[in-house]
Amino acid sequence: MAETTGISWCDRTWSPWIGCTKISPACDGCYAAHLMDTRLGRVEWGPHGERARTSESYWRNLAKWDCEAKAAGKIISVFPSLCDPWDNAADPGIRREWFAVMRETPNLMHLLLSKRPQNAVAMAEAAGGLPDNAALGATCENQEVANRNVRHLLDAARDLYPAFTFVSAEPLLGPIDFTWIDYGIVSGHRVIRNALKDCAIERIDWVITGGETDQGAHKARPSHPDWFRSIRDQCAKAGVPYHHKQNGEWQDGSAFGPAFGRTEHRIIYRDDASGPHTRDFCLQRDREGLHAGQHPTVVSRVGKKAAGRLLDGVEHNGMPEVHHG
Repeated sequence: MAETTGISWCDRTWSPWIGCTKISPACDGCYAAHLMDTRLGRVEWGPHGERARTSESYWRNLAKWDCEAKAAGKIISVFPSLCDPWDNAADPGIRREWFAVMRETPNLMHLLLSKRPQNAVAMAEAAGGLPDNAALGATCENQEVANRNVRHLLDAARDLYPAFTFVSAEPLLGPIDFTWIDYGIVSGHRVIRNALKDCAIERIDWVITGGETDQGAHKARPSHPDWFRSIRDQCAKAGVPYHHKQNGEWQDGSAFGPAFGRTEHRIIYRDDASGPHTRDFCLQRDREGLHAGQHPTVVSRVGKKAAGRLLDGVEHNGMPEVHHG
């Protein structure tokens, strides 16, 4: 809850309230919940936990940052890292107050990232409408969640006209093809949508990827490097800005040579199956007919700092175009 942040894709973190409930596999290693458990202790996480409004002095930071941004002639991006904007358990009155402050701080861009994009339209309208300086985002950790959340995100964009839309595929726990989003059966026909295709309103404007990090007792699950590469290439082909935040705790094991024997390793397949790097596990996959075409890769637990942000030697810092004023 400070003025600066280590998150590479935003300028500031600020939350109108603290508290949430874990609702998807991406929540298993929730940074905010771990922070409450180990350092801040402000609220109990979960469906029956409190959603505690942050202090008046803390809220005044938004006006201060807005003045700084105006003086510098730039936009400062703000991410509510300790809550979900569309949380069913949050007080609608706090959300209305928050949106009113957004409208009073036009030099800030509020990045409304959520695991509940299906709630965006109703809750935004109840809060007086989505402010012009708000972007809508959805977390998508695998294809199943992407099929659901991308549809809700783009439906909300059609109704609310955000500054832009974005997806955070962090932690990335399985492959995602954003050019093949399955909307399900509509009027007797299966609808497949290319969510990166150029479109005036209903398009993903920015994609963030990242690997998982350890949070207390929760140990990070590895991501296959090809999952990152695929999303990078999808974005490049579509002309969509791509930002790779981090590799997480794991990295391609082939990069470590002599150090290979001194760390933990797992073998991971493109279909998101993973297991210990042992002959027995590989033979089991072969017997089940699941090995072919899955490009198994050995990944090594080296720690977040050592794993870094590079993908094939390149740091990807793509950002959406935001116009000042």
